[in-house]
Amino acid sequence: MTTLDTAPLPLSAPVNLRDLGGTVVAGGAVRPGVVLRADDLSTTDRPFADELVGAGLRAVVDLRSPDEVALTGRGVLGERSEISYHHVPFLADIGRAAGDADPATMLDQSRFGAMYLRMYEGAAAQVVTALAIVAHSPGTVAFHCAAGQDRTGVLAAALLLTLGADAEAIVADYARTGESSAAIQRRLAPVMAPLMARFGLDLDAAARAAARTRFSETPMRELLAALAERHGDPLAPLRAAGLTDGLVARLRERALAPSGTA
Repeated sequence: MTTLDTAPLPLSAPVNLRDLGGTVVAGGAVRPGVVLRADDLSTTDRPFADELVGAGLRAVVDLRSPDEVALTGRGVLGERSEISYHHVPFLADIGRAAGDADPATMLDQSRFGAMYLRMYEGAAAQVVTALAIVAHSPGTVAFHCAAGQDRTGVLAAALLLTLGADAEAIVADYARTGESSAAIQRRLAPVMAPLMARFGLDLDAAARAAARTRFSETPMRELLAALAERHGDPLAPLRAAGLTDGLVARLRERALAPSGTA
């Protein structure tokens, strides 16, 4: 058991984990078994961790803030000698992010587009680091944040853009998280509710609001549109932060399954 303020946390299988394999990109599709996106893997139970390792998982990229990692650690996957663990926080300080934001915006998923753009541009160096891990790891790579929605969604979009996916494919992947929203909130609550309460945010209120509203594709569409409008090439912020043609080529070599073989 992981603990939070001495209270044991229930460990469970993730509820928002999926293989990006099969996503159509330029020249083919993403090869299955290369990259997984997920909700919090630090609270994964041991049987599911064993399943992931048995299926080829060899690297975990943890996008959570230091505050979150301090609460739950790396989890059981972090104990496995087969797994390389990489902490690549997309938010350095979740408390500051919460304190600087309008609470209404923080709790309304349909209004997250501007946050996604700030993250993509402001954490471009971390995005490139995560892409390099995907490119060079020997087995399956899983990246996760808490819900597997926002930071994970931004990295998934960056990866798919790098591989040449179009906007509709990226939005379709993002929208699949909506199918699991209620389960995500239930799984997150033991960790995130007390954490967010420290910063004046009510996770229960967010869950009630989510239950009343349909998961929106708008934030991802806004991110992609803003990148095109501001930069022309949506990879421009990543290229400025170190994304080279060689890294793009390596990602495509590793992740691309030619048409008809995905």
